[in-house]
Amino acid sequence: MIFFRYLTLFLICTQCVVLQAQEQPKVDFLTANVDVKPNEQAKKINGTVTYAFNVLATVDSVFLDAKKMNFTTVLLNNKRVKYKVDENRITIYKKLKKGKKYNLKLTYQAQPKQTLYFVGWNKKDDKNNQIWTQGQGKYTSHWLPSFDDMNEKVIFNLTITFNENYQVIANGKLKTTNVKDNLKEWEFRMKNPMSSYLLAFAIGKYAVNKQFSASGVPLELYYYPKDSAKVETTYKYSKAIFNFLEEEIGVAYPWQVYKQIPVRDFLYAGMENTTTTIFSDAYVVDSVAYNDTNYVNVNAHELAHQWFGDLVTEVDSKNHWLHEGFATYYSYLAEKEVLGEEHFNWKLFSTALQLDKFSQKNKGESLLNPKASSLTFYEKGAWALHALVDLVGKNAFKEGVKNYLEKYRYKNVTVSDFLSSIEAASGINLKDYKSTWLTAKDFPTSKAKNILKRSSSSIATFYKLQKELTVSNKKNSIIIDRYWDKATSTQLKKYIVEFYSKSLSKTVKKHILTSNDVTLRQTLLLNTQKLIGEDIAYFESFLMDKSYTTVENALYKLWIYNPEKRVTYLNKTKGIIGFSSKNVRQLWLALAIMTKEYNVDLKNEYLKELRGYTSEAEHFETRQLAFSYLNDLFYLDKTNLVDLIHATNHPVWQFKSFARGLVNDILEKKEYRKMFLELEPQVSKEDFKYIKSKL
Repeated sequence: MIFFRYLTLFLICTQCVVLQAQEQPKVDFLTANVDVKPNEQAKKINGTVTYAFNVLATVDSVFLDAKKMNFTTVLLNNKRVKYKVDENRITIYKKLKKGKKYNLKLTYQAQPKQTLYFVGWNKKDDKNNQIWTQGQGKYTSHWLPSFDDMNEKVIFNLTITFNENYQVIANGKLKTTNVKDNLKEWEFRMKNPMSSYLLAFAIGKYAVNKQFSASGVPLELYYYPKDSAKVETTYKYSKAIFNFLEEEIGVAYPWQVYKQIPVRDFLYAGMENTTTTIFSDAYVVDSVAYNDTNYVNVNAHELAHQWFGDLVTEVDSKNHWLHEGFATYYSYLAEKEVLGEEHFNWKLFSTALQLDKFSQKNKGESLLNPKASSLTFYEKGAWALHALVDLVGKNAFKEGVKNYLEKYRYKNVTVSDFLSSIEAASGINLKDYKSTWLTAKDFPTSKAKNILKRSSSSIATFYKLQKELTVSNKKNSIIIDRYWDKATSTQLKKYIVEFYSKSLSKTVKKHILTSNDVTLRQTLLLNTQKLIGEDIAYFESFLMDKSYTTVENALYKLWIYNPEKRVTYLNKTKGIIGFSSKNVRQLWLALAIMTKEYNVDLKNEYLKELRGYTSEAEHFETRQLAFSYLNDLFYLDKTNLVDLIHATNHPVWQFKSFARGLVNDILEKKEYRKMFLELEPQVSKEDFKYIKSKL
């Protein structure tokens, strides 16, 4: 899983949950036939599930995790049975005999506060209406009696009944559909077992682009009908990534089909549900946004999880590296395949810098620490695998990975299981490797640096430049000019600009300012604090760059540092929207309102539009940006405050945290305290709960 990284060009991270080992070793659950009916108006779910399980040793009870559920039917082998329900579980009391197979049927109702999300159903525009699940960290047991334990693997068959005007997508292959009285039944079937946290479905208004991999696996790429023009850029390289990973991993894709579904206000960047990746629709991009943020890495990362996490699953969080480190590394390998070796090596260079800085602040962590940070599990985890390839060689590594996946397919694994497989394939004792890369807290920067220098001549050149700038008595700009003239790598030039922007000569700056290189131009702009003198004329051309990040920053800086031409800049950019957050449009509105001489008769319309972006009908990142502009530059009216009250209970924790922080800040002003009190009758007690705690 990747945490969404859009608002702040989001850090890749994860929500790590310490999981206990299997708690019912005497019982083996085999299959689950699930039949559910989501109720979008009540935000509830009604369901029936029938589990088949074997008893491995005589036991007098069996339980399922079930969060705050009401049960109307509990049958064991079609007979009523004694049971107990609390907030977390349902426990069945019956002497179960060794060697016997049982069927447990449960009919239930739940109103999940998490894991199952109903998005947009209270709004007039039904185009935004969605229902989707997110089991990682919060568990499927909030909407289905199941297992909070990754070690219990079951073949799940899911049937979902809903309004026929919507599309339903879920794990497995769609077997049949049936329509009756405006309701449609979708029946999905799986062939192989998986952990229940990977069970998922999504409901919304979707179209689908169907393809096939080189090996014949059906690939289903879902999109909103309005975004048909963005399908190519959003899913760029999807088939190539799939084909590459099958070949590189050496084990055929282990499931029947692969689907990818964008959803609104998703909690993370993406989630690797078995056969069914759900991801944030902020990654649905046009050709301009693609240059700033795109789905390529997330796409590859979640697909890699179909092997590393879904096919073989960690025993517990001490072994979390086997999920996130592997998915991260293989996503980098996939990017290497489609974007080139330079991209791959410099990405590792970038993460090595982050990890080194982390260690220098005494924040380094072992990869075997179940509570380690995302930076550790993802980036240090990827580096640990890269170092392992460097140590044992590509062939031995690939053989070891293949044997590991084949031996433990549809089972649970430990780090020792993986290392043993690599040792067997390579003949190399990995004791020292483990202590250096897995057990040690600090990142082995010098070893990583040596690997990079051997792998990339451009990175070796950058290290050489760094050393020369440190020891030479010559002016920095003279040294940089010499290296710049010889450089053929855009990545090398990018990092020269990023690290030494203040030491760039006029010649180098002019070369970038007059070039068509979107990456170098953006890097220079972001690292230029003030626009002065003749540079202003060059930076004006940045307003037309194929990058919404560049346009946003250029517009802001030009408006600040060249006030005489503010009207010109606004006219030049008035039709640009930007990302799904409407970053360029919202900045434009704020600047248009503040530019006294600009369209005076339209300023109220501009403010009205900006205020409208705090609405629940908008994406959370759009709302957060609008709240920020309104609070910093203008004021929040009563409608905005109602939207803010709702935001304090939003499922995306980053946005919820922002909203609560904003509430804390504005409550220091008496006028806002009064307005909140007046608004209390307009919202639910649950939504007003946080506000009331602060009044």
